[in-house]
Amino acid sequence: MAEQQTHYDYIEVKSQDIMAERAGMWDAFTAATKWGIIATIVLLVLIYLIWG
Repeated sequence: MAEQQTHYDYIEVKSQDIMAERAGMWDAFTAATKWGIIATIVLLVLIYLIWG
C-alpha cells in the first residue's frame, strides 16, 4: 500500500483574492437569477396567451 502524505503546506490567503472570487460568483448568481425570472415570466405569459 502506498504511503500517504501527512505534511501539508499552507499558503497565506489574502482577502483581496477571496473577495474577487466571491464578487465574481455573486455577479454570476444575480445574472442567472435575473434571466431565470425573466424566462419564467415569459413562459407564464405565453401559457396564458395560448390556453388563457
